[in-house]
Amino acid sequence: MKNFAYVRATSVQEAVTRSIDDNEARFIAGGTNLLDRIKGYLENPSQVIDISRLQMQPIEPLPEGGLRIGALATNTAVADYPYVRRHYPLLSRAILSGASQQIRNVATVGGNLLQRTRCAYFYDPAFPCNKRQPGSGCSAITGINRTHAILGASDRCVAVHPSDMCVALAALDAVVEVEGWQGTRQIPFHDFHRLPGNTPERDTNLEAGELITAVILPALPAAKSGVYLKLRDRTSYTFALVSVAAAVELAENRIRDVRIALGGVAHKPWRALEAEQFLREKPVDVALFQQAANIALQAAKPLQHNSFKVEMAKRAIEKALVTSVRKGSKP
Repeated sequence: MKNFAYVRATSVQEAVTRSIDDNEARFIAGGTNLLDRIKGYLENPSQVIDISRLQMQPIEPLPEGGLRIGALATNTAVADYPYVRRHYPLLSRAILSGASQQIRNVATVGGNLLQRTRCAYFYDPAFPCNKRQPGSGCSAITGINRTHAILGASDRCVAVHPSDMCVALAALDAVVEVEGWQGTRQIPFHDFHRLPGNTPERDTNLEAGELITAVILPALPAAKSGVYLKLRDRTSYTFALVSVAAAVELAENRIRDVRIALGGVAHKPWRALEAEQFLREKPVDVALFQQAANIALQAAKPLQHNSFKVEMAKRAIEKALVTSVRKGSKP
């Protein structure tokens, strides 16, 4: 590990100011992903700015409905928060399906959003990786790519975003609140993470020095019947092969609103907007759910070892929609 400066910020503004002219500075709170990267020589920060003692832990229902979650709220605090369990159960379920309890106790909401999209080749310096060293090549495209992307990939990177929480936040139309040198701005969750394109080294659309301060969840009637389904190689402590966050709002057995987001299939949490549009205002029908799943995966381009993900994702979408409808139909 190379030497770096360590500073403890006493305010959001101080944290932003310290990082704004230093591209090599990194914020740290829980540190569950950043420390791994530093120890593996994948990150060589000039300074680490400790933001863990800033007052960004509160989780607060909003007067107009919805919820504001402080960026330093731990994953455990969010998953166990009564309002989240009652109004956004898919978010609670997604968080509890990720990592271990020990990690969830220290990992923060802001850190979860900023964990790197990566694969095993990213961690191994013996192999080229465009995310680790831009322009060096992507070893996964012709390598072992069983767990990699089937949607939205490029010839520069086929890694998938690892977060479960972020899949749920994508389905819930969350908004990311950030503080930067120009003040506060809000980023719709759909625009927060990036597809790889020609710059896979960039995971988000954050600008230099910007600090996540909160995530805002809108009031969303469909969310109460939301479900999170995670398919993986073992039952704990591993990333999803495919995951689905789905929520359906019914009105007289017709679909008033529906949300579908996928994990484990793309460089960012993947929202199935065309499939949602297809289902709105239609009657509840499993055959229509199957058509929607086909629409959601029609652009899929599987690699040599992961074509199974296409059918897996279709069936997961269908099951998640059926389960959500059952939940929404209960009195």
